[in-house]
Amino acid sequence: MTDERPIDRWFAHYSGDHRNEANQRIHVVAVPLILWSAIALLWCIPVVGTWFRPGLWAALAMFFAWMFYFRNSRRLGYGMLAVFVLMAWLTRWLHETLGTKQLLYLAVVVFVVAWIAQFIGHKLEGRKPSFLTDLTYLLIGPAWVLAKLYRKLGWRY
Repeated sequence: MTDERPIDRWFAHYSGDHRNEANQRIHVVAVPLILWSAIALLWCIPVVGTWFRPGLWAALAMFFAWMFYFRNSRRLGYGMLAVFVLMAWLTRWLHETLGTKQLLYLAVVVFVVAWIAQFIGHKLEGRKPSFLTDLTYLLIGPAWVLAKLYRKLGWRY
């Protein structure tokens, strides 16, 4: 019998595709930027009716992603909840300040530039991105970055 949790298996595979120091550094910056830009892009999708506010689609996506994180690790789940709250707050502020059109442009630019950086990192690594084998790794990346921060702070995940 093993004490290994599912999140440990996800991280072990993900880490295997991210051994190069430069690629890891790129990911520590680019993954949160991609996460934010995805939230911002979802924020820009119009909401029909007057019962819901802008950001509904982003909130739903964050909730379902948070459920995935929380099921795999309560500590990472709480950390990702804090990340989502901060990113939602930032996105709401940017939406109110810039408007939908400018937020959309900003999110697209950040998304494209961050993905280009990711692919440069994988070129340096000499390995293909993990999500090409399983789309779940698109969710693992942000948790992996957060787990790196936890380890740096001496926290368990």
